[in-house]
Amino acid sequence: MLSVSEALGRITDDIGATDGEVVPLLEATGRVLATDLAARLTQPPFNASSMDGYALRASDLGDGPGTLTVVGRSAAGHGFPGRLEAGQAVRIFTGAPLPDGADSVVIQEDCEQIGDRVSVRGGARPGRFVRPRGLDFERDQVILRAGRRATSRDISLAAQMGYGELTVHRRPRVAILATGDELVPPGTTPGPAQIISSIPSGLAGVIRNAGGEAVLLGIAGDTPASLDQHIRAGGDCDILVTIGGASVGEHDLVQHALIRHGMTLDFWKVAMRPGKPLMFGRLGTRRVLGLPGNPVSAFVCARIFLVPLIARLLGIAETELPAATRTVALGAPLEANGPRQHYMRAEIRRENDETVTLPLASQDSSLLSLLARADCLIVRPPHAPEARIGEAVEVLLLDF
Repeated sequence: MLSVSEALGRITDDIGATDGEVVPLLEATGRVLATDLAARLTQPPFNASSMDGYALRASDLGDGPGTLTVVGRSAAGHGFPGRLEAGQAVRIFTGAPLPDGADSVVIQEDCEQIGDRVSVRGGARPGRFVRPRGLDFERDQVILRAGRRATSRDISLAAQMGYGELTVHRRPRVAILATGDELVPPGTTPGPAQIISSIPSGLAGVIRNAGGEAVLLGIAGDTPASLDQHIRAGGDCDILVTIGGASVGEHDLVQHALIRHGMTLDFWKVAMRPGKPLMFGRLGTRRVLGLPGNPVSAFVCARIFLVPLIARLLGIAETELPAATRTVALGAPLEANGPRQHYMRAEIRRENDETVTLPLASQDSSLLSLLARADCLIVRPPHAPEARIGEAVEVLLLDF
């Protein structure tokens, strides 16, 4: 069996990002930039006042008080049209352009205006309360790089840089195919020996949160004809995810059906638990990921393998990816681990002013209620020794 890291390397190897598409700025939050963004403007575009007060020449006051003649005003959107000469001042407001000839602002609390004369109690110095032109960025300066997932803050920045639309990577289309005669759709009543197909709905959320577009193909029955029909329906997707039936048992027909359609099988076992019967192959330009049918196994494999695959297709830069794991102290002892990497459902809590992680009592891979309760997975490497309370362990956050 492959190690988890080797399996992940094969799944994400030799794959390029999706093509770019242009979207309006209002639709770009959360999308991944396909190109570097250089500023089309200089910001601020002029020397601007950072306070309400009076714009003047610092040399007219120096360190002491003085009285100047007020020759006009400068407000946001309505700058003073003339040039400031010696002994003159202009009433100015926050964000307004500094008049030509001025190099300082004295705040209004330090001034008293009577008629067209303003008395300044203190001195002035060049640059005081002035935001110089280009303080934020200069025209042609590259600020946002390709591969960055645009935040709401980035969108405001892009708007100020002069953009009304952005080129982003197309969302990867991920087809989800559940398989098995025992499955019925959510919202229906199972018959004898049947269960609800619970995984696709939640998996679609994982895909959307990761930046992909989920396409539900429905439930394929355990017949070649049904499998063929559903596999063909996902032909225009970037990734085909199957659920269940990927092993080599008498009723596990998915792998054979995919091979009939031209899939090149790469592997179908990984040294991990839960999730050992994970299948990966290539079907033309598509990647095929066969998840186990047990709900916990499917979600753990999706978190470890599908989410990074979507990130690679989105062109997310390595520097933009969150850390795979974080270190937390154990709140309960753990037994020695076996030969497979174990992902234990757990909770992170505050106990005695310390952040600890506590494994859930049962690690059965069919229990969705415990998966919903968990907020992380404790990662136990193969053959890890016993771990005591207080020891540091790696955890993978469940952020879907």
